[in-house]
Amino acid sequence: MNFRTLACAAGLLIAGSPAFANEFEAELTALANSQMAEIAGSDIVVAAVKARNTETAAFDQAQIDALDTAWRSELDSNDQPMIDEVLDNELSLHLLDIQDSSDGLFTEIFVMDAKGLNVGQSDVTSDYWQGDEAKWQDTYGKGAGAILIGELEQDDSTQLLQSQVSLSITDPDSGEPIGAITFGVNVEKL
Repeated sequence: MNFRTLACAAGLLIAGSPAFANEFEAELTALANSQMAEIAGSDIVVAAVKARNTETAAFDQAQIDALDTAWRSELDSNDQPMIDEVLDNELSLHLLDIQDSSDGLFTEIFVMDAKGLNVGQSDVTSDYWQGDEAKWQDTYGKGAGAILIGELEQDDSTQLLQSQVSLSITDPDSGEPIGAITFGVNVEKL
């Protein structure tokens, strides 16, 4: 992306133009159908989601809300056993390796189970339950092969233009959705 395109993008972003959110849709969709789909369908991602789905299958909304509340309370605490458990699991370390080797393309990656609960993530998310958000509802909830391209946003801390791209995770044996994955994408690296 050249300076003029970036300046134009920033101007449209400030003006709040919803049309700009789709300027990178073709590139993001192509990325979702290639590299992201490969990651989502990898053995480590599928196995981790299947295992977590077994653990959380019987959770009701009260249990989900309690987990989400516990996660949020740990965000500002020095004692973070729940967050540490997720960040230190095999899937999270794998996702962090992918993010680190993406040359800045991926700003975050996180995986959700069939309830919308975090299974693994490259960095801490602000909440544990994503099931009330479009990134889970419009992927897992829509079935196998679903892709959601989020709006273009400027990150306040990094000043990067980025978009979230979410995909359903599919069980290769049954063809059924088992979870979802979200990638933060630095569109300047497309």
